Amino acid sequence: MNQIKTLVLLSLLSALLVTLSYWLIGGVGGAMTGIALAAVTNLGSWYFSDRIALAAYGAREVSYGQAPELYEMVERLCDRAPMPMPKVYVIPTGAANAFATGRDPQHAAVAVTEGIMQILPEEELEAVIAHELSHINNRDTLTQAVAATIASAISFLAQMAFWFSPGRRSDNGANFFGILLTYLLAPVAATVIQLGISRTREFSADAGAAKLTGNPRALARALQRLDNSARQMPIDGNPAFAPLLIMNPLSGGLLKNLFSTHPATEDRIQQLMKLEEQLPGSSF
Repeated sequence: MNQIKTLVLLSLLSALLVTLSYWLIGGVGGAMTGIALAAVTNLGSWYFSDRIALAAYGAREVSYGQAPELYEMVERLCDRAPMPMPKVYVIPTGAANAFATGRDPQHAAVAVTEGIMQILPEEELEAVIAHELSHINNRDTLTQAVAATIASAISFLAQMAFWFSPGRRSDNGANFFGILLTYLLAPVAATVIQLGISRTREFSADAGAAKLTGNPRALARALQRLDNSARQMPIDGNPAFAPLLIMNPLSGGLLKNLFSTHPATEDRIQQLMKLEEQLPGSSF
């Protein structure tokens, strides 16, 4: 079901870009421009999103000799999956978080902060890493990069069209506000769809982690601990990469759920507890 939701949301996002291009630029040429813009941005994200994300958080690659316990944990889970061993990175910050990136399982990386290794017990850290490996196995890292670049392209196109549109300079107030409303709604709609994709993929990765470790409760405990920690010490970095993180709480606001990059922690924990009921043989 989550795969279907993701496909529908990606289709809506792509359709929005093409429709906006058709309307703003005009005709078939405008639609083709939208398709070309989507292709260029997607190609760029496919090749460079992992390097950009790792650089944005100052992640440094570590070897077995530099972080043997972490490396062995990732290796053990990959053998269990089974899947190729990703590169392992550590982010030098006390904030507790983690993310995965890469265009496919053969070109992937898992990054964890120093803070998350300090506050999580071994089984909870293992559950978090299993969550990130599930993102890689499901190719969520590529899906989220594609969604982010299409949404960015829509926002860029709308902004450029607004500033250079002849209608903007019209003395007709109704026309001006109509244009303003349209060019504001398109980026907002794109952002809402992108974040919807991100939230859907988080539920799937949680389920994948529970299946991989056989211990849904460990991830539930980790999420609660990370939620509390992230509110006190959020990780610094480019907000564009927030959907990659395992935890990115959005504080306050009536539209919290709509504009959050992640599902509510309570909802994720509830889903994990339901999964636990399906694993009666597991001991916790």
